[in-house]
Amino acid sequence: MADTLALLGGARSFTGEYLREVAFPLGGIGTGTVSLGGRGNLRDWEIFNRPGKGRILPYTFFALWARRRGHPPVARVLERQLLPPYSSGFGLPTALVSGLPRLREATFRAIYPLARIDFEDDTVPLRIALEAWNPFVPMDDRASGVPAAVFRWLLTNDGAEPTEAAVCFSLLNACGYNGTDPLGNRHNPLFGANVNEFRRADGLAGLALRRDHPAADDPCFGTMAIATPAPEVTWLTRWERAGWWDDVQSFWDDFATDGGLPDGPEPDPSPDGQTDVGSIAARVVVHPGATVAVPFSLAWHFPNLANHWNTEQAVKGRRLGNWYARQWPDAWAVLADLHATGARLEAQTRAYIECMASSTLPPAAIDAASANASILRTTTVLRTEDGRLNGFEGCGDSVGCCPMNCTHVWNYEQTVAHLFPTLERTVRETDFGHNTRSDGSMAFRTLLPLIGELWAFKPAADGQMGTIMKVYREWLQSGDRAFLERMWPGVERALEFAWRPGGWDPNRDGVMEGEQHNTYDIEFYGPNTMMGTLYLGALRAAEEMADALGLGDAAARYRAVYESGRARHAETLWNGEYFVQRVVPPASVEGGEGVHASAPASLQAGEAEPRYQYGPGCLSDHLLGQWFARVVGLGDLLPPEMVRSAIHAVYRHNFRDDLSEHASVQRVYALNEESGLLLCTWPTGGRPRYPFPYADEVWTGIEYQVAAHLIYEGFVDEGMAIVMGARARHDGERRNPWDEFECGHHYARAMSSWSLILALSGYHYDASRGLLAFDPRVSPEDFRCFYSAGTAWGSFRQRREAGAYEAAVEVRWGHIDLRALRLPVGAAARVMAEAAGAPAAASLTGDLVRFAEPVTLRAGQTLTLRAER
Repeated sequence: MADTLALLGGARSFTGEYLREVAFPLGGIGTGTVSLGGRGNLRDWEIFNRPGKGRILPYTFFALWARRRGHPPVARVLERQLLPPYSSGFGLPTALVSGLPRLREATFRAIYPLARIDFEDDTVPLRIALEAWNPFVPMDDRASGVPAAVFRWLLTNDGAEPTEAAVCFSLLNACGYNGTDPLGNRHNPLFGANVNEFRRADGLAGLALRRDHPAADDPCFGTMAIATPAPEVTWLTRWERAGWWDDVQSFWDDFATDGGLPDGPEPDPSPDGQTDVGSIAARVVVHPGATVAVPFSLAWHFPNLANHWNTEQAVKGRRLGNWYARQWPDAWAVLADLHATGARLEAQTRAYIECMASSTLPPAAIDAASANASILRTTTVLRTEDGRLNGFEGCGDSVGCCPMNCTHVWNYEQTVAHLFPTLERTVRETDFGHNTRSDGSMAFRTLLPLIGELWAFKPAADGQMGTIMKVYREWLQSGDRAFLERMWPGVERALEFAWRPGGWDPNRDGVMEGEQHNTYDIEFYGPNTMMGTLYLGALRAAEEMADALGLGDAAARYRAVYESGRARHAETLWNGEYFVQRVVPPASVEGGEGVHASAPASLQAGEAEPRYQYGPGCLSDHLLGQWFARVVGLGDLLPPEMVRSAIHAVYRHNFRDDLSEHASVQRVYALNEESGLLLCTWPTGGRPRYPFPYADEVWTGIEYQVAAHLIYEGFVDEGMAIVMGARARHDGERRNPWDEFECGHHYARAMSSWSLILALSGYHYDASRGLLAFDPRVSPEDFRCFYSAGTAWGSFRQRREAGAYEAAVEVRWGHIDLRALRLPVGAAARVMAEAAGAPAAASLTGDLVRFAEPVTLRAGQTLTLRAER
């Protein structure tokens, strides 16, 4: 297994004041998280089926006791010293053991999902480091859905004498907690009958925590557990039940004396209104020159997720359940399974990190894509009992923001689709098997549970068209014809909904002209290329899918509308540099019919044009559908020379390398000397008196989308300037590097960052054709990157030397069936290929390598190719 420091050698590091905002989410997909703070502290406990920013479990921490032979012992909380400010009307919280001695400095490094903290303190006779991680194996949703966090303490003796040591993990039994009430100490009306039980089983020693009162279907029902495989342990099932600070005083005095705990008492339920803290300590001896690993793991199991976010009576308060609770019966079972499989899961997790870390892609792109993959593990994402993935737009401090599966926000996300495509397909099942009405309109938010009740609001034009493109993406990744056949009736209805009388494109000329609700929470009126390119992309995607299903007439119909729209957008919206909006005021404020009826709130009395448009502005999103078309390989939706000019205009006009002079009365996500991409500017004038909301803001999800599109069009430096600006703002002092927020923390739109990997590598995959393609846009002479393709992932590399081209596709997980590769081989006359050590007959036509027989690669196997002139 690769050394962690070597593995994280290219990762960003944070120390001193730059640790302040670091919070690294640990947990599984759809399980909630607890975050590892930059100091080594555990913070933001969000395991209770709802967000919990700022939620700290009292008296929950790691501690060290150490004694070098011939010297007095030392005891420390295993955290870096607290960072200012220290102002408080009643002193710093006792429940955080703020007054106990800590370590003097720390350096935090991470590539998600592995973090390492190296501590510095000359008063401690050992060098101390912490490695924290959770299983993250692309394509393996169960392995990546474990409700647990793993901690490995590394104790190194640089001295000449042996050192005795003990590492202790103390945890508050929070079973019964509702996730929202204040948690100042062990006392809370929600607690009572909490039980901490010591167990030695399954190769582990630890504490199993429960509460006896709640029924099994109570939203607060659940269990927690901590354990270690260390052979020598002592424990305290519960701290002393006493007044003032006697409980923590008793614990600390006992542990600090000799590093041991009294192995008791017998478990007994806590009194009403209070709970207990339990501790387990692992004892070791660290010999001179040696490093000893002391592992611990934490698990939680709160099965009764309920809908606490909707006000609709049909779904309000309804139980949804957690998928993970169907995989493991309780928290101890999670730890036992993790102990049994942990070595394999850690090796696979590190293989993913190694593929990312060894890439020759720009570090800021790797940082952005890998950091925002953590969104999958936060309370932004749910995995309900039926196994389906669902997502808020983001997380508030104590409740999810903007539920659920918002099609227009999740249009930008590419991470789930490429790392966990089976989960992404469950969202399409919801989109087209549940949320698409008989008339083709889509409810762009999902009401859970799926009981037939649909969200009663007008459809979103951008969300609806983008979701059609997403079906095509999932078809490319899977090649699953049965999936495509299931989706097709809904796709057909959703696309042709645009053609209804009074709709988006009733004359079928390929241009949306009606009221277009969109991701800016308003309606655009009149033709614009933000909606337009998504519409054109949906037409092209539908054409390809219809073709694959043998529906030639439908394919031709969609092609004809697309060709008309392509021409008309170029003719009517091009200003010579970029595409604009032609504002067409609504003819009536009466709206449409039925569920789609709405009076346009943007049309004010006495005003000739509706508010909240952008008109002649340069909208950062105005080529959104073209970016998506690049991601899925649909080619140029608009004339390529116009596309290149327009996307470069977005960079030239909307990117600011210093926002000190930028004036905005809207929400602030970037300011002062920071750089950022504004959502819209008006370089030729004509800014409306009241432009669309958010126009003056900076959203990372759009920054990454524009950056990737710039890279696709050959503007690599410009794209990376935007990426580096966004990540520089998340520096650990001002913002958390693992929390890019917009309308809530861990905002889903930021997962557009995965498209940076796709754009820089020139990746494309079509499972139905067995085609894998790469065309690197950086360091093509010696290139290496991570790839994921439907059922496999690994590393791709290429090398060019005089007269020859070499490439290798290595599979690290899963399997892949290939019939062809498209690669930038250059002017080559012949090609030689070898798959898993055996020759593979291949022919070369231009940049396409075709195999005489399909090639199947499995984990640990490599396909190599050499092309020569």
